[in-house]
Amino acid sequence: MASTSNRGQGGIQQLLAAEQEAQRIVNAAKNEKSARLKQAKEEAEKEIAAYRAKLEAEFQKKVSDSSGDSGANVKRLDQETEEKIHHLKTEADRISDDVVAMLLKHVTTVKK
Repeated sequence: MASTSNRGQGGIQQLLAAEQEAQRIVNAAKNEKSARLKQAKEEAEKEIAAYRAKLEAEFQKKVSDSSGDSGANVKRLDQETEEKIHHLKTEADRISDDVVAMLLKHVTTVKK
């Protein structure tokens, strides 16, 4: 019976050792999984930051392009306004003598 008891004791020791080995493997797998998740999170954050920087750069470019266009539009409108003012002054100078003569004629003509 002593040998049966030793075999039983040896079997229990083997089971305990196997359980400890299994627990070590499970813990190692959990640690590895945790490390991979952390690495994936860091990589995702880097990708997000790069994408955000790209979008911000595109936005800033559009803003600067549109403000540049706005400045060009203001300059163009100023030039067009000056041209129209010049045209109106030229026309006014050209017809002012005729307008004055017509007004004098109407003012000085007495109707019965």
